[in-house]
Amino acid sequence: MSLTQSLASDVVLTDHVSHASVRSAYSAEANAVLSMTQAEAALAEISAWPGYQPTSLRELDKLAEHTGCSGVWYKDESERFGLGSFKALGGAYAVLCLVAQEYQRHNGESISLGDIRNGDYQTFTSKMMVTTATDGNHGRSVAWGAANAGCRCRIYIHRDVSDGRKKAMEAFGAEVIRIDGDYDDSVRLCAEESAENHWFVVSDTSYEGYMDVPRNVMAGYTVMAGEILEQQQTPFTHVFIQAGVGGLAAAVCSRLWMQSGVNRPRFIIVESQHADCWLNSVKAGRPETVAIDVETVMAGLSCGEVSALAWQVMQGCLDDVVTLADTEVAAAMKLFANGDMGGGNIEAGECAVPGALALMAICKDKDLQAKFDIDADSQVLLFGCEGATDETVYRALLDSVQGRG
Repeated sequence: MSLTQSLASDVVLTDHVSHASVRSAYSAEANAVLSMTQAEAALAEISAWPGYQPTSLRELDKLAEHTGCSGVWYKDESERFGLGSFKALGGAYAVLCLVAQEYQRHNGESISLGDIRNGDYQTFTSKMMVTTATDGNHGRSVAWGAANAGCRCRIYIHRDVSDGRKKAMEAFGAEVIRIDGDYDDSVRLCAEESAENHWFVVSDTSYEGYMDVPRNVMAGYTVMAGEILEQQQTPFTHVFIQAGVGGLAAAVCSRLWMQSGVNRPRFIIVESQHADCWLNSVKAGRPETVAIDVETVMAGLSCGEVSALAWQVMQGCLDDVVTLADTEVAAAMKLFANGDMGGGNIEAGECAVPGALALMAICKDKDLQAKFDIDADSQVLLFGCEGATDETVYRALLDSVQGRG
């Protein structure tokens, strides 16, 4: 049995729930979180950054053939700004927006983000400390953005963040603080110490009283969807999107919803069974917090609390939530690396594969396939949200599949 056949046979959804959103034009509630104006402003700024180019939209022809879909497409964020993750778009952009906002508050003068990047306001920016809590990729983006803006940076990581990801943040000059707790514990400590010291939190999750910065993070993420709309003219029928706190999902789905209105694709959130805050929130009809008792191998999805802003957007367009076990993650990464999904040899990190796994699990079960309306006419979009952001972890996961199949 080949690895592809073995994976297709073994992968299963551990749970799923339908949200059954009514198809509508882009809602006022979602527009209050993310507007076309904000998305266009983020694209205009980020496309001016040195080294910017749209990341590839790869056609996974072998996966399409295996699942019986008309087409399967994969947005490959392993190429993004040399940081290897879509997170490069959000944290760094939000740092620049924060600096501009603070400068205007202190001096009553608007300044451009480009001038901040050029170092024109170094005397002001060097006095600012930006902070965040992270599983790795967001913190790397914030550290990079702080370095570009000339700010100081302090980052909180939890007990299970790899040393490789810690060193990647330190390489941009950030001070990294490891705590003995999970991701949500690091978020709380970051918020408490930042409030005590008048530091500026640049978080990708929102909560009551903290909305503006996460909104800018999400605006940065919409750049991916804007690129996709330029790259692919055939409308997508289904979008599988990973969710930790939900910022990525809300940003991508909002931008595609703006474009397509009532004809938007079916939006399906995929998360780990070990961090299923979206599944539980949809079942409860309100944001729910779940305890992280077991850390998922999909490190960036290890979040127990739904972002308030993401919930506000997704309430109007979310169709389904599915959860997966960790067991087939490494095997899926291996298939991407070997070119067995199609689209060439793809460096897909552990958080980049859940969409493909969910699609395979659904398409091996005829009843599920019918429930999700996936058939020979389906055009499916997946998000390769990261590459090998920690080379040691990536290689170890690939090596764990040796001899299988």
